[in-house]
Amino acid sequence: MPRPRLALVPGEPAGVGPELCVRALQLSWDADLTVFGDRDTLIQAATALQLPLPLADVSAGDQPDPRSARLFEVRNNVKVTFGTPDPANAHAVIGALLGAASGCLAGNFDGIVTGPVHKAAINAGGIAYSGTTELLADQAGRRVVMMLANDIVRVALATTHLPLRDVADAITSESLEHTLRVTHAAMRDEFGIADPCIAVLGLNPHAGEDGVLGMEEIHTISPLLERLRGEGMQLVGPLPADTAFLPRKLSGFDAVLAMYHDQGLPVLKYSGFEQAVNITLGLPYPRVAVDHGTALDLAGTGKADPSSLFAAIQTCSRLARQQMRQRDAEAT
Repeated sequence: MPRPRLALVPGEPAGVGPELCVRALQLSWDADLTVFGDRDTLIQAATALQLPLPLADVSAGDQPDPRSARLFEVRNNVKVTFGTPDPANAHAVIGALLGAASGCLAGNFDGIVTGPVHKAAINAGGIAYSGTTELLADQAGRRVVMMLANDIVRVALATTHLPLRDVADAITSESLEHTLRVTHAAMRDEFGIADPCIAVLGLNPHAGEDGVLGMEEIHTISPLLERLRGEGMQLVGPLPADTAFLPRKLSGFDAVLAMYHDQGLPVLKYSGFEQAVNITLGLPYPRVAVDHGTALDLAGTGKADPSSLFAAIQTCSRLARQQMRQRDAEAT
């Protein structure tokens, strides 16, 4: 089987993304990497780290050395000052993301790894942007699910960045069914788990306690789970969130579906923040992102921890290989 071809996008050029990419380029990976970004910014980062920059510019026709990664240059409009995002570079940031993803849609890459993006700078640059997950979903024409994962637990989200007062109204049978079907299919097809078992958390404390603490479990969540179990899905719940993550329970689950952002992610991040990654389920290709922000205060200092980016590359390579095996199996 050929090595996966991964597109690597540093993200906000004034943040830690460029230097994390430079650190990643010092290592050997079980994948071929192509960086979508600005060469001068990457050189700035490499200089700050006092590390070499093993990149061949394939967009300029350079022939890549087998020991080098490839660069598809997306030039910034203005020179970068680490720690100070410039809205003038917003179009380059979005262009790199969409260009890398277009390469995946065209079959030129097998997955995409993305660094942290500064939403305010992009919006200030005149681009309506709510997040990379939404950007790539719109481009691909897919409804997607956000999952965060480390070596301990995988947590999918029924709702993402909503005010807490809006969460209950967003938990509908239709939206939950979509989330569970996408998550179940991803566990099977992308993670290679033949019969995945998914824990589904309740929305309310104690999963509603038989309606005393809320009716969403009785009216919405439980009836849907019963119907999907009738189709053969292994779904456990709705479970009280305060005990579902106990190790003896968690060991029996392949993934956990949390009803809202801060119900599931604090546990995941406590259990291993440095190795956590953000996976977009439901795209036609694997997309894995770091699980941290731009860390502007650390940009250019060489102090940023590259663990999440390394984990993202490893995870994306593994998911891409699984998809390649799936395609080979379907072709035979």
